[in-house]
Amino acid sequence: MIKKETFVPIQFFKKEPYAGSMKGMRYRLKKEEAGLEVTVYPEPYCYEATPEEQKTKEVFPFSEEGRVQAVEWINQQYEEKKEIWESARRK
Repeated sequence: MIKKETFVPIQFFKKEPYAGSMKGMRYRLKKEEAGLEVTVYPEPYCYEATPEEQKTKEVFPFSEEGRVQAVEWINQQYEEKKEIWESARRK
């Protein structure tokens, strides 16, 4: 699980998107006009190479509270779709 206390600070997202992965699930956070857009999708491909239908997106306020909500959402997506992530995980 991602720990909100040690996750990337909100200021980082002002400059560029942030991508990471966790046990078969990739995630990407990016500042957009609407707020902090968060996307989860299965491995093995990068964001740009993954088909849109495999991506799940949510937008949170661009604030510290939104950053915490985003981390909680990523963790929730991991738990809810664990079978998808495990089957996509690199062996």
